[in-house]
Amino acid sequence: MEYHISNRMKNMKPSIIREILKQMSDPTLISFAGGNPAADTFPAADIAAFSEELLRTQPAAVLQYSVSEGVPSVRDAVRAFANRNGTVAREGDEVLMVSGSQQILDFTAKCLCNEGDVVAVEDPAFLGAYNAFRSNGARLVGVPLEADGVDLAALESVFAAPEKPRFFYCIPNFQNPTGRTMSAAKRRAVYELGVKYGVPILEDDPYGELRIAGEPVPPIKSLDTEGVVIYAGSFSKILSPGMRLAYCVCEKGLASRFVVAKQCADVHSNVWAQRVCEAMLTRTDMDAHIRDICALYRQKARRMMEALDAQCPEIEYIAPQGGMFLWAALPEGVDMPEFVRRCLAQKLALVPGNVFAVDEEKPCQSFRMNFSTPSPEQISQGVGIIARVLREMRA
Repeated sequence: MEYHISNRMKNMKPSIIREILKQMSDPTLISFAGGNPAADTFPAADIAAFSEELLRTQPAAVLQYSVSEGVPSVRDAVRAFANRNGTVAREGDEVLMVSGSQQILDFTAKCLCNEGDVVAVEDPAFLGAYNAFRSNGARLVGVPLEADGVDLAALESVFAAPEKPRFFYCIPNFQNPTGRTMSAAKRRAVYELGVKYGVPILEDDPYGELRIAGEPVPPIKSLDTEGVVIYAGSFSKILSPGMRLAYCVCEKGLASRFVVAKQCADVHSNVWAQRVCEAMLTRTDMDAHIRDICALYRQKARRMMEALDAQCPEIEYIAPQGGMFLWAALPEGVDMPEFVRRCLAQKLALVPGNVFAVDEEKPCQSFRMNFSTPSPEQISQGVGIIARVLREMRA
């Protein structure tokens, strides 16, 4: 049987990060390539205890179908969690439980885009977002980044174009892949541009709880009095990615369309995961748990940066205020793709920076390094491989 693949899917490429992770069965491979949280941050004992209790006392409620929007008591707990340090979910907003924040990206494009419509995106940005938008027929227009976030002049130019984008995608906190944080002033400016031109803002915030330096900056959604912002929050980085649980905060009318999209996709998110999440939010000290995660990531990020400073001073990098990644740049004249290939041959996996660009063919000297997953010893060993490969290529 020869299957004829749809036009929307036949030009889609697999995630290079997922392809690299397939090699992780090799115990000698050190990976700076993934975006996984550290496994020792998972609250496994609490998850096990709450699971046992729920399955013993409320088995039907955990194992039966539920409503597409999410279990009502879970949504209430998530709303309180999202609003604990300021207003993210306003009275006119709906909170929806979804199967990972990737589903929010997919639903936004599915509900707002027709074939060929333009979507404005930070450039570079999360490859999974690009794929979600393209798989729904969108054409991407990249907006470059500056040190404190998106280039506002470039963004307004895209918003004011005759073919106005259906929405703008951004990661204000500890951006993937660059680690940059959008300033409070730019967040307000982005929101005001969205209101002025009638362009929705899709604010992806999977890393917002993982601050390791500096002061918190309120989400763009916290400014939203007009229902312009679609907020994507995730529990993958603070509970566990295997639970596949995230939440969307958006205007009620749009939320109703997302619910229809969800009914077509998976009917509802995992009820067990929702109820365990509710227990974690209401019966444990989540802020203390998050502080522990941040302390670990602060230590790992510092170790990676100190190792780079000591062994590879010619490599420039952006020191992140949080998240999971360092965005590093090779000296001019060093071929980045070849550098990444040579590191992999020496058992170190990195992600070439061009895969995060709207135009992958555009020259790029940068690569992404993950510090959350490897152990401190692996971080030191991996940076040693980087230094050795760089010396060999510059010899």
